[in-house]
Amino acid sequence: MSELGRRAAVALIGAPVALAIIWVGDAALATLASALSAVAAWEFFRLAREGGNRPLSTVGVAMAATIPLLVHAQYLGLIQVPVVAGTLTMLGVLALAIWRRGVDGKPLAAVAITIVGVLYTGGTLSYIYALRYFGYAVGDVAGALVVFLPVVLTWASDVGAYFAGRAIGGRKLMPSVSPGKTVAGALGGVILTVIVCAVFVRWVLHPYAQLAFTSWGLVTFAVLISLAAQVGDLAESLLKREAGVKDSGTIFPGHGGALDRLDSLFFVLPISYALYGWLLIVAPRS
Repeated sequence: MSELGRRAAVALIGAPVALAIIWVGDAALATLASALSAVAAWEFFRLAREGGNRPLSTVGVAMAATIPLLVHAQYLGLIQVPVVAGTLTMLGVLALAIWRRGVDGKPLAAVAITIVGVLYTGGTLSYIYALRYFGYAVGDVAGALVVFLPVVLTWASDVGAYFAGRAIGGRKLMPSVSPGKTVAGALGGVILTVIVCAVFVRWVLHPYAQLAFTSWGLVTFAVLISLAAQVGDLAESLLKREAGVKDSGTIFPGHGGALDRLDSLFFVLPISYALYGWLLIVAPRS
């Protein structure tokens, strides 16, 4: 099968499955987020090792996979995670580095990279569960649509940037990090994101979830989501540049690794959650 064929096959199978799990939510969504967090964390620590670092990979992968499950358990009322848990976890990783890395094993870098890797993967992906059960989203339909919106806008930003960059070209956005990206592409991504957001809110989110934005809120939300998606893409490119690799992994044939597929969502999901609290309004069906 050609490269394009593999990409198409993975997309045709993976996208409907992911959307179905988002729709179902609950334990299925938490399990998906946990599995993706584990794979993404493993790839993150692999990039770190390629760059000459020695993170506490096994511990980091386990911690990243646990965060979405803890969010799910807390939502069900099974546990209550105290705020101090994050600080205690960091201290535990630092204590572990005493024995696992010692003086000559660059313990500061090992601990810092491990904690960053956990938050960058499991910490951010857990917001897909938080979005699914966002306070304003009453019912399964509304909850699913609240997740679908930033996912769709991330796709729109990527498509808009790709086609605008190909059609217009011009000045490079950040050639040292991602040589193919242009300023025109970045602007095209923002413009298409605003258009798609307006269509989605008008014809899907408002009538089926009774949620909406004000006019300025819609533009603000769409622009910031597009910028977050593009920064997320650049951030992962930066990590790969430092490691000297083309793809973060090979788990998705034709698409690369989990980091390659989720790079924008690492930024988009938590930022969407923050923006919803600021901009989203309840708008009964007209």
